[in-house]
Formats: sequence, structure tokens, C-alpha cells
Amino acid sequence: MGTQRTSFAKLQREKAKKEKAEAKREKRMRRAETSDEEDVPEENGVAGPVRPAAELMDLMEALHRRFDDGNISFDDFEAEKAELLAQLAQSADI
Repeated sequence: MGTQRTSFAKLQREKAKKEKAEAKREKRMRRAETSDEEDVPEENGVAGPVRPAAELMDLMEALHRRFDDGNISFDDFEAEKAELLAQLAQSADI
């Protein structure tokens, strides 16, 4: 018996996944080119650019990975986490 071929549905899912990743990459590039980290006025004690919630969650995940790997101290972890949570709350208010 030969090996089973990949199904059409699986190929379609993989293609859609690649297209979504490419669109996301292009969106990030456009945003980086147009915004160049435009600062917003300080609000609720948080200054800096307003980021989408999805991006903030990605940053939070990366922060947890760095802490789990031992690359940052607990104090730095807590400070960055508080900053990200404040930005997340700010982006939810907009």
C-alpha cells in the first residue's frame, strides 16, 4: 500500500493559513510605515501608541515566554506586564 495523499480540504486550510499570515505581515508593514510610533497624549497614566488588542496579547505572550526562559527578572516582568495590561485597558476604551 502507498501512502495516503493530503486531502483537498487540508490543502485549502494550509493555503488559507498562509494567505492570512501574509495579509497580517503586510498590515504590520503598512502600519509601521505610516505610524512610525505616533505618540498619543498620556491618558490614565499610560503614554505611547495605541495598539490593537491582538498585538498586545502577542506581546504579553512573548513577555511570559521571556520570563519562563529566565531572560528577565520578576520585577521587570511585573512592570512590563502592568504596562501591557494598562495599554490593553486603554485600547478597550477606544
